[in-house]
Amino acid sequence: MNEFPGAPSPGPRHGGPPPRDGRRLRVLAAMSGGVDSAVAAARAAAAGHDVTGVHLALSANPQSFRTGARGCCTIEDSHDARRAADVIGIPFYVWDLAERFREDVVEDFVNEYASGRTPNPCLRCNEKIKFAALLDKAIALGFDAVCTGHYATVVVGEDGSRELHRASDMAKDQSYVLGVLDERQLAHAMFPLGDTLTTKDEIRAEAEARGLAVAKKPDSHDICFIADGDTQGFLEKRLGTAEGDIVDEDGTRLGSHTGAYGYTIGQRKGLRLGVPAADGKPRYVLDISPVDNTVTVGPSEALDVDALTAIKPRWCGTAPAGPGTYTAQLRAHGGETEVSAELIDGSELRVTFTEPVRGVAPGQAVVLYDGTRVVGSATIATTERRPAASARS
Repeated sequence: MNEFPGAPSPGPRHGGPPPRDGRRLRVLAAMSGGVDSAVAAARAAAAGHDVTGVHLALSANPQSFRTGARGCCTIEDSHDARRAADVIGIPFYVWDLAERFREDVVEDFVNEYASGRTPNPCLRCNEKIKFAALLDKAIALGFDAVCTGHYATVVVGEDGSRELHRASDMAKDQSYVLGVLDERQLAHAMFPLGDTLTTKDEIRAEAEARGLAVAKKPDSHDICFIADGDTQGFLEKRLGTAEGDIVDEDGTRLGSHTGAYGYTIGQRKGLRLGVPAADGKPRYVLDISPVDNTVTVGPSEALDVDALTAIKPRWCGTAPAGPGTYTAQLRAHGGETEVSAELIDGSELRVTFTEPVRGVAPGQAVVLYDGTRVVGSATIATTERRPAASARS
């Protein structure tokens, strides 16, 4: 059971009585301008906490980020967040974290692609911005917790330790992008939406009942700092064009490209190959080599990954000792797969899949679960694939 102070208390529309342990916390609610963060802030306030809303200004030029209601980093979003705070009746501020966001999220995103890897900027934003820069500043100002609209659950053990678990509703679960949080950060994290079995329509209905104008605002999509959704165009402006070869597994040249960063492992469309495969089947991106600016393609079965090595592990609690059996999630909206995993020399995570998986790319995060509990997260460095001939046999 989620016993973290600030979990929705019994009462009409998740308001009413104070937290179960009787503590009234000073809570900083991160308000993106969307419906989830607005309802989360409202629930925290209705539970009896002293809540202050804050919107993060993440761009020195907000017009360079997505406009309209699709992003979370625009002038319109800050206005929506302020109006929601006014309705809830809580103080509201805008904090400028644009430089930190540029360095830790945007530049990291560009550098990862330039190195042939596929990053997850939302995960990096949670790690570096919302639960590092924001949380550190909140604690320095005397706040007890940071509240967000993520769908995940913090469970408090009898010894006071905290665990991160999946949301009650798997369809909305966002624990994957929170797998980078350590125990110290979990001790100050509040997710009021995580343990409620409600559909998004019910969240919107609750927002409307509370008088929040964001009730009908569309959810954000894509990457907030890419204004038009054109990732390849965004990268090309920053990395330039660099023509290279597209080759098959034997090194035979099949075509060319204008930048290896424009491809991802498992990609099938947009390869523009002049030479069809001998068997007439589609080909997929198998490897991206920034060293020689080469993209390697091959049959779908060559994408089968049996094992991987991941680096920079972060644990939601104590690091596991020795090998163990877990389930793993490899992308934000992906399913779970059974794995065995072991921490090597305290710095590398060795993961072996019970059944081969596809679409695994260096730079992505692998998040380990023990049931619904998030064990930790690490960044995929290398993968091991079975040879195509072996896969076919």
